[in-house]
Amino acid sequence: MKSITRAVAVAGALALALAACNANDKSTPGAGGDSAAAEKGGTLHFLSTSKEISYDPAKSQNLGISGIHLVLRGLTSWKTTEGKGAEIVPDLATDTGQVADGGKTWTYKLKPGLKYADGSPIVAADIKYGVERSFAPELSGGLGYHKALLAGAEKYTGPYKGQELASIETPDDTTIVFKLNKPYGDWPWIVSMPAFSPVPKKADTDPAHYGEDPVASGPYQIKSYAPGSKLELERNPNWDQASDPARTALPDSIVTDMGLQADVINQRLIADSGDDKFSATTGTSVPAALIPTVTGNPAVKARVATSPSGALQYLAMNNKRPALANPEVRKAIQYAVDKQAVQVAEGGPEFGGEIATTLITPGIEGYSKFDLYPAPPQGDPDKAKSMLAAAGVSSLNLVLAADNEQLGVAQAIQQGLKRAGITVTIKPYESEALTEVQTGAKGDYDLTVGSWLPDFPSAIGNIQPLFASSEIGNGGYNLSRYSNPAVDTAIAAATGEPDRAKAATQWAALDKQILGDSPMVPLLYARNAFLHGSKVQNFYLSAYPPYPNTLIIGLSK
Repeated sequence: MKSITRAVAVAGALALALAACNANDKSTPGAGGDSAAAEKGGTLHFLSTSKEISYDPAKSQNLGISGIHLVLRGLTSWKTTEGKGAEIVPDLATDTGQVADGGKTWTYKLKPGLKYADGSPIVAADIKYGVERSFAPELSGGLGYHKALLAGAEKYTGPYKGQELASIETPDDTTIVFKLNKPYGDWPWIVSMPAFSPVPKKADTDPAHYGEDPVASGPYQIKSYAPGSKLELERNPNWDQASDPARTALPDSIVTDMGLQADVINQRLIADSGDDKFSATTGTSVPAALIPTVTGNPAVKARVATSPSGALQYLAMNNKRPALANPEVRKAIQYAVDKQAVQVAEGGPEFGGEIATTLITPGIEGYSKFDLYPAPPQGDPDKAKSMLAAAGVSSLNLVLAADNEQLGVAQAIQQGLKRAGITVTIKPYESEALTEVQTGAKGDYDLTVGSWLPDFPSAIGNIQPLFASSEIGNGGYNLSRYSNPAVDTAIAAATGEPDRAKAATQWAALDKQILGDSPMVPLLYARNAFLHGSKVQNFYLSAYPPYPNTLIIGLSK
């Protein structure tokens, strides 16, 4: 999970590009193309703004449904069904993990007969090596949850100087054992991440360029790669569909056209001519400016896939600031905010998102619909004003990015609080400076707008990064600077619970407990919306993940 305006930094580039995590892209459920069924064959095109694409698993932040997983498999994988959330399924492994030692030891057995594209066998040592190389400083940037969880990994710097990580054991070619430093019930999701893809040591002769042509374990391998221009995938002749519950591998080939402008991508998909009938985007959402064009043409609107939910867009209130240290002031702001105006600023209910009242987002286990601060969609300024009367709070500042992407939301918040008697001064910052203000030690701000999407479908991703005391400052994303020892204890208990149903209940209770302290105002469950060509099928968005599943997209004739 990652960021704030990381809407700004995380959001939309799930795709075949590089980043992922959390975001604030906008996104009509379904919309899978015309009524024809997907068939095997054809060339699928992805249109991308990315100028470079790396399929190095150590460097990847991609979610479990993105393009890197067409080439690389993991111990587990994500399976999606339209209208439902993602489920974890065995991929290279025979199951999602056997747990022991109170949640600190996880054991996996590989399926028989697994092969790379060159016909050589996939063995447990290759997965161990793949994880180990993710610790190398020169291969930084990938999802790194495992780095803080594997026992004895604090000072480990990768395998290139001959060291191995003792907490990963491979007693034979088909068995791999992970020893953790604490119980972690969501480990089956962690081993679906790119770093757990097998990498044969003998093939890792040039680590800096490994991602340009990795050894394929998935249904496709790289045929050619021209940075800034094109990435071509062709079938892996040794992929066994019977062993793979997550990928359908319908197209014969997949081409990513790179370096395109976002407006060009959307205009080409709207026009739907030539090869663009067989094209889609998984990282360039429909902007507000194009909504009238899309909604005004039924044929185009039918080719927009919209997520029912997505990233949580929120207003963080800095609990450490004198004006906001009083919970009653923060609760008053819950009533003062005009969420309907925020929704309009983001494109309205169909494209902008649903008004939010919880911290855990729909599509995540543990989500339960509730509202501790019931008010009309436009807020209740009179109630807020009466609650604020004795507090003496009359002015606050709101920091945001200077790129204007969040200005409409900030102004909606500004006007809402003005009705309750609070003057809000908007302070824009350039991206790097804003991150320093929000996540640095000083925390010199009152309010800020953020957007957050977990990296995998567990409520730990909604709660821990945004509300654990350990995530205040020092680069952490607890932008509310909220600290509650009882909450920290409950987060640790839910994190270590291996029973997912029990953990979901614990996370749901934490959602209400934290919101009872009112550290932030949930604004919207933001929607993502992506266009696709008329011959593209199986193209839908779930509540989570709110992106198309590239592993199952196919084409009709």
